[in-house]
Amino acid sequence: MERSSPISRRQLLGAGAVLLTSFPPALRAQSENGLLETTLEANNSWIRLGANYAHLFTYNGQVPGPRLEVRAGDTVRLQFVNRLAEASNLHFHGLHISPTGNADNVFLEVQPNESQTYEFTIPKDHRPGTYWYHPHLHGSSARQVSRGLAGLLVLRGEMDEIPEIAAANEHFLVLRDWALDRNGEVVEPSMMQRMTGREGSLITVGDAVNPKFEIQTGGMLRFRVLNASPSRFYRLKIEGHPMHMIASDGGPLPAPVAVDELLLSPGERADLLVQGQRDSGTYRLLNLPYNRGGMGMMGGPSRPTEPETLATMIYEGSMEVALNLPQSITSVEPLPPSDLPLRRFVLSESRGASFQINGRAFDHRRVDTQVKLGTIEDWEIVNQGTMDHPFHLHTNSFQILDPQGQPARAWKDVMLVPAGQKRRFRVRFADFEGKAVYHCHILDHEDLGMMGVIEFLA
Repeated sequence: MERSSPISRRQLLGAGAVLLTSFPPALRAQSENGLLETTLEANNSWIRLGANYAHLFTYNGQVPGPRLEVRAGDTVRLQFVNRLAEASNLHFHGLHISPTGNADNVFLEVQPNESQTYEFTIPKDHRPGTYWYHPHLHGSSARQVSRGLAGLLVLRGEMDEIPEIAAANEHFLVLRDWALDRNGEVVEPSMMQRMTGREGSLITVGDAVNPKFEIQTGGMLRFRVLNASPSRFYRLKIEGHPMHMIASDGGPLPAPVAVDELLLSPGERADLLVQGQRDSGTYRLLNLPYNRGGMGMMGGPSRPTEPETLATMIYEGSMEVALNLPQSITSVEPLPPSDLPLRRFVLSESRGASFQINGRAFDHRRVDTQVKLGTIEDWEIVNQGTMDHPFHLHTNSFQILDPQGQPARAWKDVMLVPAGQKRRFRVRFADFEGKAVYHCHILDHEDLGMMGVIEFLA
């Protein structure tokens, strides 16, 4: 593992102590001539969240981390510098890249004051979409993400060049919640809070509380939405406006799908178009109440019973010619039926703080599932617990099966499995050998054992 050169001693501003990083704020790092080369430094920083100052973990001194923008075929070279007092690493959530070496290898550990170069080439046929990066060190994922470590990775492509989509004003909505004390320090959860999945009372969009977005009558907004919270679910609705979903976790849909509300569990993403159909007014993006379950008689996190305002859409002016929705976006071919036996994964919880898949808690030394490249499999995820569990598979996206066994024309990498229910998906294992993982994306559940190792064999 490479060691980084020492950096200068940090300076503090005043008694409030806002930590200066060695990087000027940079909201975006974009590939040029087929290469994205940049540095991500994990450190402690004081960050303003709405009217609050919070002492957080940051990438390059900001929350969310810099937005990385690439295209299919690009090479990504990231120098990750760890200035935290604990080990960390990087996971490139949703990308179809190698899980080994110095690519999307969640088994790497970057120790304090060490650095690691992550390098990979995005396949030329990779689907465009909204992906993201965050730490994935077992036992620390929830802690580090809850303290701020997360950032968008946007893979641009043909979808972005469709005239109707290109004409929309694009915004990036990274949804986060925070548990802070009166001094701005992150409150460490109790074991019971970890077992139910930690949630904080402060919700931000990016680093803002209730940001305002202007829309013209006849205009259109494009919202790329990421649920980057460790545990909280977001049930989204915009007052007086339908949302038109144009992409999910794994890339574009065949055509826009109108939805009145949308549930996003941790790790899920959605790309939405909202048309300016009103003459004037102010309309809220709401988080509607949702009960994701708890630990039986021991209960779960307290949840609001009224809608919460996440952001506000304000009408300003009008377009001479109204923008229309695209009629089509891309072709999504359903995966053909599998000729292999159905695989079954049972998710279970216990009061002894053990979260298991098929009766076993995570062990990085053990391979739980072996699959062959080039094959297609159907997986059934059975939730025997009392809480909803979003199931995430690394490296290969999948298509969720309906009750009749037909695959949806949409690519996903997170599938919500409600408490006491089961769901199926179909997946093709392609291109990359090596070991990766699958797990519940309530990150405390992952850290407490609800994760398995999968090995892709040639």
